[in-house]
Amino acid sequence: MRDEERDGCMVTVCRDCCCGSLSKHPAVDHDRQLERLRAALAPAHQVRTSLCLDACSQSNVLVVQPAPEARRRGARPVWFGLVLDDLVLDDITAWVAAGGPGRAEMSAMLELSRITPP
Repeated sequence: MRDEERDGCMVTVCRDCCCGSLSKHPAVDHDRQLERLRAALAPAHQVRTSLCLDACSQSNVLVVQPAPEARRRGARPVWFGLVLDDLVLDDITAWVAAGGPGRAEMSAMLELSRITPP
């Protein structure tokens, strides 16, 4: 699906050297994280994986791209780091399901997980 054809957000989950690594984060079920995101957000939003997003010190990293309409109104991607537990993942999922960048207000708790892009 082309970007201009979709209505929802694009969620990019880093899965390379540090993010998604069992050696770095042995207590995290990385595959389950992806399954939960896809199950909760599809088909309205897309979830994809990416190679290194160059924010290794903040792994696991996830980027939410705004929906095209929100992007045209000035919304920009939001980066999250240290996405290592279900509570953070659930907060991100709820925010994206509500519209994400430019469409839904982010909770104060979720703001704590925001990082500056590299």
